[in-house]
Amino acid sequence: MPDAVMSWVVLAQTVRISIPYVLASAGGAFSERGGVVNIALEGMLLNGAFAAALAAWATGSPAAGIAAACAAGALTALLHAFLCVTARADHIISGLAINLLAAGLTRFLLKAVFDSSANSAPIPAPASFELGIGGGAGILLDTIAGTPFVWISAASVVASWICLVHTPFGLRLLASGENPRAAEAAGVSVAGIRYSAVCAGGALAGLGGAYLAFHAGCFSAGMSNGRGYIALAALVFGRWHPLGAAAACLLFGFAEALQIGLQGLGSGPAVQLVQALPFMLTMVALAGVVGKSRPPSALGRTGEFV
Repeated sequence: MPDAVMSWVVLAQTVRISIPYVLASAGGAFSERGGVVNIALEGMLLNGAFAAALAAWATGSPAAGIAAACAAGALTALLHAFLCVTARADHIISGLAINLLAAGLTRFLLKAVFDSSANSAPIPAPASFELGIGGGAGILLDTIAGTPFVWISAASVVASWICLVHTPFGLRLLASGENPRAAEAAGVSVAGIRYSAVCAGGALAGLGGAYLAFHAGCFSAGMSNGRGYIALAALVFGRWHPLGAAAACLLFGFAEALQIGLQGLGSGPAVQLVQALPFMLTMVALAGVVGKSRPPSALGRTGEFV
């Protein structure tokens, strides 16, 4: 029975851990299907987390925190879009620069506003509820049914898929990522489409940052902790498709949840190996995918079109 309960706990943790990955990867799908590499997902998560904590602390409203997180993620994405689309900067360099800027800026603001270099003040979290089923399965069902961000994440993935595949905007975005010159010849504003897609993706990533802050009950310096990079890996593993990326996020989330569950092994090399499990799985998964999946043809091509 303890083993069965433990398995349900791991599954529930998998769902919770995967939420920021799913939201960031859905955001990355918009950007990358349009031709803009988005390593800046890490910075968008971090800025979104800080904005959510600041707004929720200042107003006492989780809804204000969520709105602020989306706005912060979109503004961060706007900077990335300007550098990549208008200034024709290298997409990788732009993303890394934004990540470094976010790390430094959030630490500075954390100290300036909360007089702390580690954590913000506690913040109110969105309401949640329990079904009262009990037992191991009840833990998982409470997580799925009682956590608003689970439903937000699922809705975001489905909406992203519908938008990319079944709407005129999505078709124009896909054309901009595959052959921007042909898209422009057909009357599509490639620059406008890319700006819109990158900013929409930034808002989703910022929403993932909001979840990090609300789940922790505060903002912590560097709390994104590489999640943006893993979300980007999940996007590649999922072949740049929102549904495939979400499935990959659940896989990586399961590895992290399993790592947490195996922390009781003791100390020494065994624990260090377990702690590296999520990153090892990421590398192994990508090693089996890279070369077998084809990215958008114009992805990351600086100066391909403005």
